[in-house]
Amino acid sequence: MNPLRFAGAGLGFRRELIPALKTRVPDAIDFFELAPENWIDMGGAYGRDLRGFTERYPFVCHGLSLSLGGPSPLDEMLLHKTRQFMDAHGIQLYTEHLSYCSDDGHLYDLLPIPFTEEAVKHVAARIRRAQDILERRIAIENASYYTASPVAEMDESAFIRAVLDEAGCDLHLDVNNVYVNSVNHRYDSLEFIRALPTERIVYMHMAGHYNEAEDLLVDTHGADVIDPVWALLDAAYRIHGAAPTLLERDFNIPPLAELVREVEHIARIQAAHQANEQTVRAS
Repeated sequence: MNPLRFAGAGLGFRRELIPALKTRVPDAIDFFELAPENWIDMGGAYGRDLRGFTERYPFVCHGLSLSLGGPSPLDEMLLHKTRQFMDAHGIQLYTEHLSYCSDDGHLYDLLPIPFTEEAVKHVAARIRRAQDILERRIAIENASYYTASPVAEMDESAFIRAVLDEAGCDLHLDVNNVYVNSVNHRYDSLEFIRALPTERIVYMHMAGHYNEAEDLLVDTHGADVIDPVWALLDAAYRIHGAAPTLLERDFNIPPLAELVREVEHIARIQAAHQANEQTVRAS
């Protein structure tokens, strides 16, 4: 099955949305994303529904449990099954969080990796192995975190750049995660985004979060995107270009029509930047 090229604005593929999507996929949605762990070996009606969509629309796989920074052995069985799943559905891109979520069992949260040279080499080796098994270049996502490691030899953006260089992989830029971390850890979100390598950014995420306190945001994917995060996406496009961007919504899921309004917002920002780029090239 030939991979469909993904571009534009996308939406997370949730089972709750399938009935509405089967009636009509809104024009604003250019592609979908799914967590392969939730769909591998899925048969029955859901499996048939998924096939009906992957034959017509581009999809991206966004992993949840590979635990790239973890101490336990890499789950190579999951990677082999993921490659078979992606091949069967014509999905080319796989992304995962730059974090860890297991240590002799799943911890059910994404935990921060120490920003050290040793950790760079450890994570990069696991990414290279994942790429070998998947037979694809993957992208790593900057993760939200709430407690910084007490051991650090560099800042987060330098750590990300070092992993990208050592592993030979790409970057999945989560704009909301940057905003959440900038509030929780008191850094400049715009400077953080400027520090990332444009040539490695293949994909972006947008999402909502929860305000636990004035200085504590929780990345929930359960609320509408707020204005400062929209502004940060606009700035990210200005700095790095309008990469494909997807809206994440994982709980408190409203009707499809409400979600599409945010997907359309992404598309409008992309269109404005693409028009500006064309004007600059023509001048």
